[in-house]
Amino acid sequence: MATLSFNSTRIKSPSLQSHKPFSKSHFSTKPNNVPFLFPSKTHPQLHRFKPNSISESSVSVPEEAFDDAEEDDPTSELSYLDSETDPSSVTEWELDFCSRPILDIRGKKIWELVVCDSSLSLQYTKYFPNNVINSVTLKDAMETISEDLGVPLPEKVRFFRSQMQTIITKSCKELGIKPVPSKRCLSLLLWLEERYETIYMRHPGFQKGSKPLLALDNPFPMELPENLFGEKWAFVQLPFSAIREEISSLDERFVFGAGLDLDLLGIEVDDNTLIPGLAVASSPWMNGLEVCSVEADTSRGCLILSVGISTRYVYATYKKTPTSKSEAEAWEAAKKACGGLHFLAIQEDLDSDDCVGFWLLLDLPPPPV
Repeated sequence: MATLSFNSTRIKSPSLQSHKPFSKSHFSTKPNNVPFLFPSKTHPQLHRFKPNSISESSVSVPEEAFDDAEEDDPTSELSYLDSETDPSSVTEWELDFCSRPILDIRGKKIWELVVCDSSLSLQYTKYFPNNVINSVTLKDAMETISEDLGVPLPEKVRFFRSQMQTIITKSCKELGIKPVPSKRCLSLLLWLEERYETIYMRHPGFQKGSKPLLALDNPFPMELPENLFGEKWAFVQLPFSAIREEISSLDERFVFGAGLDLDLLGIEVDDNTLIPGLAVASSPWMNGLEVCSVEADTSRGCLILSVGISTRYVYATYKKTPTSKSEAEAWEAAKKACGGLHFLAIQEDLDSDDCVGFWLLLDLPPPPV
């Protein structure tokens, strides 16, 4: 990217096959103008954030992506692997093991195991009674998936419910799988939302108004670890075409971060759409973090960084003024207009010509189950 000038703010360091598969488709000083440097001139310019820069119609999810499942039997289960997929290429799974708003003949909530990979080439669902929910059942089920679909056990399993961490972690470790608590299970989250509408609501045992048994955590944000302190930050924006270039060059330039395959998630974004983001001058210690989202909390006057399942850090605080509040609200509004799409860009220091970290993020609402 080219050189960017912006009003920066120093971050104050604290003293501390039965039915069809789902279709793939602090501010402590006055602001100063400081150059925020990114790689060479061949990269697009990272623009300072401007309010109201995104139209609500610029991002869309095609309705036809959900049409095929309308006639599915809601009581059936799914075991599917795309015939064009190399089984050995499916090395990471996304997994949910939780109760559903469905009662069995005993009047007890049914549990369900839902597994997929990020591309939805692998899709598996199975119902369980509530009296067999343990690590042994889950371990056996994962082995069954591997055997039935002819795929190797994955290297990693991502999951987003902290209440199930003990069971999932134990099952995975017994199978030599690395458990990864993370809300970056986006294909799974979108699939669960789709299944709620097309499967669970049509099930004869469906209980309307039933609340999720294991609701997602949203804990009070904690103090940022010292190794994650940053120096400068700014609200910025990039056209989506430039976002795609950054993501495609992650491996080539040996920077850390993560992208999203929006095509597979069924999310359409025009190349000229300006995507809101946060640019931070920081050390590269964020490598390995499961970065999920960035939030501007105007009530507290801070930026919140969400990582993993339920870890929320006060990434920076700022002096609450009408101007700062307006900017934060506009940034959040732009993110909402983008369907939750935003990014986090990290550089090592202000004299660096390289972006050392880049994450494309999608802030999704919790699933209905």
